[in-house]
Amino acid sequence: MRIGILAPVTWRTPPRRYGPWEQVASHLAEGLVARGHQVTLFATGDSVTRAQLEWVVPRPLGESPPDDPDLDQFLHMVHAFRQAGRFDLIHNHLNWQPLLFAELVATPVVTTLHGAAMLEPASRRAFLRFPHRPCVAISQAERDAVPGLDYVATVPNGIELERFTFRDRPGEYLLFLARMHPAKGPDLAIEVARRTGRRLVMAAHIPPDQEAYFEQEIRPLIDGEQIRFVGEAGPAARDRLMGGALALLHLVRQPEPFGLTLAEAQACGTPVIGFDRGSVREVVAHGETGFVVETLERVCSAVEQAVRLSRAACRQRVERFYTVDRMVEGYLAAYERVLSGG
Repeated sequence: MRIGILAPVTWRTPPRRYGPWEQVASHLAEGLVARGHQVTLFATGDSVTRAQLEWVVPRPLGESPPDDPDLDQFLHMVHAFRQAGRFDLIHNHLNWQPLLFAELVATPVVTTLHGAAMLEPASRRAFLRFPHRPCVAISQAERDAVPGLDYVATVPNGIELERFTFRDRPGEYLLFLARMHPAKGPDLAIEVARRTGRRLVMAAHIPPDQEAYFEQEIRPLIDGEQIRFVGEAGPAARDRLMGGALALLHLVRQPEPFGLTLAEAQACGTPVIGFDRGSVREVVAHGETGFVVETLERVCSAVEQAVRLSRAACRQRVERFYTVDRMVEGYLAAYERVLSGG
């Protein structure tokens, strides 16, 4: 097939550090190329890919913010849709805005929701204006949260297992690894560390609009000993931090569309302790590869039980459900369904 992958341009594809949508777009493009498909990746000019790279935005908007980022975003979309006739299908990883252009071309456009419609009321309203456009959910929870769309598949995100080192011995510290935002529960992770007496390592990307929150609400709680902040973690650091942890804490306050870190931690053999929000109970097998609970009291109890869980079972769950190969297979089936009119 001739496939156009429309990636975001906030970060490089693949991202140097943070950038979950870009990471999925990268894995998919590389996986499709490996299977012999003709893939064109629309991404930033510094992106790294075996696909044909097309770009109009030279550097990630998140690293080199322009005066008018909306203009750059739309120029990026226009560049892709001008070439729509080259492709059998365009796969959109850039929220709802490309659907405006999809109305003007004959080439089928498939959109992965990536949590936007689930978490953002404005995005949800926009997607619901295009109920005839084929969509892919990344979890059943996402699909259930936004009924009324034309779902052609549910395809969980996949990771490259070889990038995550399995460690059969549990560490002693708890890990918070997420975007710094109240919805991600960094304050709750700190409270769990205090209640259990465990050390907590925090690795987080801090968006510009959350710098004040971090400085006012979180930094005063960091003592550098029991509570330690190590900044944003790139691929090698993520592997090391996850593999060395007793458990990953995922105490989100909002529904989780998927949660790449949940799969990544389990790939290292590290169980996940998370609140029962959205897809957490799908990705984590309660009582086997972690604990899916409802209160901080249950989280604290789960911390003491985490050492008894099989780290091999954590790795095996990812091998079974959350690899790049499984993801690519799921998307190819979705493409075939769209192209056949099914």
